[in-house]
Amino acid sequence: MNVELLFEEFAEHHLIDPHHITDHPIETTPLCKTHRDPSKNKELIVERFETFMLGMEFCNAYTELNDPVLQRTLLEQQQASKDGGDEEAHPMDEEFIEAICQGMPPTGGLGVGIDRLTMLFTNVSSIRDIIAFPMMKIEE
Repeated sequence: MNVELLFEEFAEHHLIDPHHITDHPIETTPLCKTHRDPSKNKELIVERFETFMLGMEFCNAYTELNDPVLQRTLLEQQQASKDGGDEEAHPMDEEFIEAICQGMPPTGGLGVGIDRLTMLFTNVSSIRDIIAFPMMKIEE
């Protein structure tokens, strides 16, 4: 069992007050940039954080890897995993590798769950009350 599954199973639902979980192991985000702090870089820690409140994730952010040689190696590994049946693995992306080779600047990603924020602001505990899931609604 990996670290991410252990965290989801045993810790995530206990994070009621806002928490920023930083410095993730590379196994959780293999295509993310390794930490710029040399001591954390040696431990294969990546530049990523997630924000949790009320026992659920509200936001995910990371620094994109912009080393084309390392990115190619990692994407080849991901493609091999995908070919082996891992549905969550990333496919090879030659255009992305070419963009990095052409000088893509350092970039990052930030995903804020608007659905989760709406749950917070409306004080509901089920995402089904926020987004229409007609096939999942309980018939009355």
